Amino acid sequence: MTRPIDVVVIGGGVAGLVAARECAQVGLAVTVIETTDAVGGPVAGHVLDGLTLDSGAESFAVRGGTVASFIEDLGLTDQVVAPNVAGAWLHLPALKQADAAMSVPLPKAGVLGIPGSPLSDDVRRVIGWKGSLRAYADRLMPVLTIGREHSLGDLVKKRMGQRVLDRLVEPVASGVYTTSAVDLEIDVVAPGLNRALTTAGSLSGAVSALRAGAPAGSNVGGLLGGMASLPAAIVAALQRHDVAILTGTTATALARSGTDDAPTWSVTVTRQADAAPTDPAAERTTSTLTARYLIIATQGAQALRLVNPLGDQFDALAELDWPAPTAVTLTTLVLDAPALDAHPRGTGVLVSADAPDVTAKALTHVTAKWAWVAEAAGPGRHVVRLSYGRAGQPNPTDDLSDKELQALALHDASALLGVPLAAAAVRAFARTEWRDALSPATLGAPERAQQVREAVAATPAIEITGAWLAGTGLASVIPHALEAGDRIRHAALGLTITGPDE
Repeated sequence: MTRPIDVVVIGGGVAGLVAARECAQVGLAVTVIETTDAVGGPVAGHVLDGLTLDSGAESFAVRGGTVASFIEDLGLTDQVVAPNVAGAWLHLPALKQADAAMSVPLPKAGVLGIPGSPLSDDVRRVIGWKGSLRAYADRLMPVLTIGREHSLGDLVKKRMGQRVLDRLVEPVASGVYTTSAVDLEIDVVAPGLNRALTTAGSLSGAVSALRAGAPAGSNVGGLLGGMASLPAAIVAALQRHDVAILTGTTATALARSGTDDAPTWSVTVTRQADAAPTDPAAERTTSTLTARYLIIATQGAQALRLVNPLGDQFDALAELDWPAPTAVTLTTLVLDAPALDAHPRGTGVLVSADAPDVTAKALTHVTAKWAWVAEAAGPGRHVVRLSYGRAGQPNPTDDLSDKELQALALHDASALLGVPLAAAAVRAFARTEWRDALSPATLGAPERAQQVREAVAATPAIEITGAWLAGTGLASVIPHALEAGDRIRHAALGLTITGPDE
């Protein structure tokens, strides 16, 4: 006899897998459904020219220690590696209009590109004396002590001027968040900056204070063999708890019956034939899964579509000012290029939107950043990864064939790395598309997330998690998913979660 399902998790990305494990560890019967033919979501990998490489997220932020603790619990601590400390470069329009584009190292003493020392040599190299003096004027301005700033870009422009915004902060914002700095919520992307600004009396002073208070060492870590090792390890743990993982399976509708004390969720799913899980033309079957509890861990647009019919509290969520989804294309090149052994641009390059000769918004020199990849590749063989697609703009790769995109990526890599790269140097090429992601860092994100939490809290036996609510990166996603899973397992076991003073 088939065991009744306690928890259905919709979405097999890291958030869904983490929440599923949290429930399964206490003996709950869990089923995970995932639309694609593989779990892991943006934390994925592929093999190119015999090399195992990341095709999505390549690192995790070490802040808070939550990811490190989770990795330790999975037995992966000995696989954690730190990146090369050489740092990234910037590719920018020249300061003088008649000159060519320029590439310079990203100044060291900053936060999201905001300089802590505006007059330092590495900052002046990027924004010139005029820009540095304007940025230094921030030290002489009064600070508004009532309220707080919201837009990162507006704050930077007001305090330090247009050159700091355009040439330092915007390339970092676009590279990290695929969003203009003007649209980024400060308290999401730079927690503590508002408070430090009031205390220090200047933006540069606030940046210096945040950097001084940060723990020593690299801000990010990776995993030997690639970050795809993480979802693989979670899946192995789920299998030990007999969790069913159904790939090629899409939730199309939800219905709730029963009472608040004994609810039942019905999840209508369609599933592709097992023989052709990636064929969009393959025959699909429709069925219904029933469970006591439900965790939605999909991308934001899909989650909102699923919950919209469940009641007025969810219907209202669709009316919020959600940002438009951004389409991002990642291209990976494996190259025979001994000239890159010198790591001419550090670990990668962040590109200004105004750079005249490059379409990509960022490049990672993977073999320069990660020693384990360089060792696997061997001398003279290099891996570079380029990212295309900026918020609010059409993706420039949409109409390109793979052959055309490879040629564009090779051109951009040559310009960004300062090394001519011929077509004959390409040993392997891959294209990865990430679509329909809602940015969790845009203006109003905390308020939107709070309304989602309130709607969920008013509906027993359901949780929603994922990067679109939690924030960018595993350091935000994993604790959010752990909390969602913890609430479900407490409810399922009839336990009460109490605060520290209760």
